[in-house]
Amino acid sequence: MALIRLMQRRPDGEIVFREPTSGNVPAYATLSHTWEKEEVLFQDMEAGADMSKAMSKAGWRKIEFCAKQAAADGLQYFWVDTCCTI
Repeated sequence: MALIRLMQRRPDGEIVFREPTSGNVPAYATLSHTWEKEEVLFQDMEAGADMSKAMSKAGWRKIEFCAKQAAADGLQYFWVDTCCTI
């Protein structure tokens, strides 16, 4: 069972969903935002999901922003309220 659900921005810029299962949770940024139409949800990001659906939603731009901001702060992991919770 996962301790926390996180997003990860890989060095190549790809954004993926991660569920660390050990007690070694990496440093991460908590980046919440205003909910609007077409938010990316947990179901859009879970294993086996079609990422093109998540990436086509308007809320994907906010996830990209969060990934870039976390990277600018020296972090590759981040938590977003709309898709890291069920």
